[in-house]
Amino acid sequence: MEIDKAIRECDDSRLKTKYTNAIYVIKRALALYSIQEVALSFNGGKDSTVLLHLLRAGYVLHKAEESSSQDVADGENTFPIRTIYFETPTVFPEINSFTYETAATYNLQMDILRLDFKSGLEALLKANPIRAIFLGVRIGDPTAVGQEQFSPSSPGWPPFMRVNPILDWSYRDVWAFLLVCKVRYCSLYDQGYTSIGSIHDTVPNALLCIRNDNNSKQKFRPAYLLADGRLERSGRVKRFSAPVCGTLSSVCNGLKIEDLNSNNMLTASIIAVGDEILFGTVEDKLGSVLCRKLHSIGWATSLLAVTRNDIDSVAEEVERRKFTNDMVFIYGGVGPLHSDVTVAGVAKAFGVRMAPDEEFEEHLRHLIGEKCTGDKNEMAQLPEGITELLHHEQLPVPLIKCRNVIILTATNVAELDLQWHCLIDSLKSNGDLVLMAPFVSKCLTTTLSDVEVAQPLSKLCLQFPDIYIGGYRGSRKGPLMIRFEGKDLSRIEAASQSLCQNFQPGAFSETE
Repeated sequence: MEIDKAIRECDDSRLKTKYTNAIYVIKRALALYSIQEVALSFNGGKDSTVLLHLLRAGYVLHKAEESSSQDVADGENTFPIRTIYFETPTVFPEINSFTYETAATYNLQMDILRLDFKSGLEALLKANPIRAIFLGVRIGDPTAVGQEQFSPSSPGWPPFMRVNPILDWSYRDVWAFLLVCKVRYCSLYDQGYTSIGSIHDTVPNALLCIRNDNNSKQKFRPAYLLADGRLERSGRVKRFSAPVCGTLSSVCNGLKIEDLNSNNMLTASIIAVGDEILFGTVEDKLGSVLCRKLHSIGWATSLLAVTRNDIDSVAEEVERRKFTNDMVFIYGGVGPLHSDVTVAGVAKAFGVRMAPDEEFEEHLRHLIGEKCTGDKNEMAQLPEGITELLHHEQLPVPLIKCRNVIILTATNVAELDLQWHCLIDSLKSNGDLVLMAPFVSKCLTTTLSDVEVAQPLSKLCLQFPDIYIGGYRGSRKGPLMIRFEGKDLSRIEAASQSLCQNFQPGAFSETE
């Protein structure tokens, strides 16, 4: 079979793994259901084109386990699996033409349905004994949420098994397969379309635009040249009369220096994720360190919160803080365990999907080897369309930045020190971080009671609103410590002197 031969002879180990896993799913489905009980949903797009050829190969390999090699060879030009095509008035003409040409080329037994997907399935399944349908769904697709390689249809839909052989395939995997196997695909993909919907909501991907200085017709590079597969659906927008390329406005993924002046106070929230902290099993030592690091670059910490290992809890906390702070730092709950939900929670807070990130997966592979590959590599899925990887030569895996949310993977102070150093370097080089005048402080201690100093301190706060003035004790019987924090050392000195003037000389002493 030419597909199987092309994959076996290629030197792409990742593609070979994806292919082997997909073929296993197909052969498993064909062992569970008879040919009369399965169908292929084909729409002319790149994913269903990949699925068609995987099914062709999978069918031949499945029959090889049951028949002689001669029988298999004779059956290579036949494809007995029923094919379903939903034809709508809003489909691109090129998709329609490609679908019919493909059906003729491979002798597909095609059922053409001109109803909506649900009604069409109800009619088809009522007339035919179909129990399983092969779908070209990939993680990151709107319909992929909650699906596995074998997933029963959703409640309210006709009963059938959804079979998803390419569920864990990325954009890069799809194009690697199509190019290695040298199979035809719809011509729209050579015109800059990277994800094709209807004629009303699909345009070429602006990231593939070939810029020119004259007013000639816009041209686009082919879809397989899109560098970042996470931006596959960037062309899924409503059509506008304005050109899709030209001068593209940059997406604000951080802080712009021109929007700030020396009087601004930049704020950050810190969110720790971990049931262990809330149970009291583990003490959070990173929050206070991170607060000091933020103060060292002149940023004020507005909140230090701990939330549960729960996607909704993380999403709610991030949702609240991302609008009220210039930056949000979140740590804990990052990894392959069932409780590691931080990244998914951030995605939910921004209302985007989790999608495979090929670049991040390559970093993971170098770090932990082939253990990170498999049917569903959760660690390599990142929030789609909002993620920026922050690289640094001292980090084995880049840090994750989602708009104004920084996801840290540190689990101890030493790791946090390294990640903070690398983060500052990366953000400064990108122009996404503003370094302000650092906070300075002064601390006085006294044996006076809280009652004696309460009123003078209250007046002092009104007199010096730009200075943080707080009091605390190491123990109930220990000395009272009064701390002054701000950006102007002269103002801090004036505030501390004003306080001392309310009491007898020697009532306060300065400490570190």
